[in-house]
Amino acid sequence: MSDGGGKGAVRLDKWLWAARFYKTRALAVEAINGGHVHLNGVRVKPSRGVQCGDELLIRKGGVEFVITVAALSEQRGPAPVAQQLYTETEESRGRREALAEERRLAVAAGVLPARRPDKRGRRQIIRFTGRGA
Repeated sequence: MSDGGGKGAVRLDKWLWAARFYKTRALAVEAINGGHVHLNGVRVKPSRGVQCGDELLIRKGGVEFVITVAALSEQRGPAPVAQQLYTETEESRGRREALAEERRLAVAAGVLPARRPDKRGRRQIIRFTGRGA
């Protein structure tokens, strides 16, 4: 492939899709272009080639994955096969598990609102967060 990855490389967007980090290639491209995926510490384009041994940093939904590419695939297969395409670092796995536990405890201890905000309340929330302008 002549996509900047060298010999025996697979496009980054295809690999992320095959490894089941994203449901579609379009979502993978959007995440890469948005700066949520870094290859060996560098922001890259979706057409960049990944090779075995490359390190990927993937930010998805407030969770950070630091993985090493173990195998290459351009085809999406079953989840158990997809999990064999990469190995996650122990540090990354520990951070994710701690974050999940923290969220679980926050939900268990938190008090949910009695009802959804009405029209006036929604407008106040929009004004406060600055998302309306």
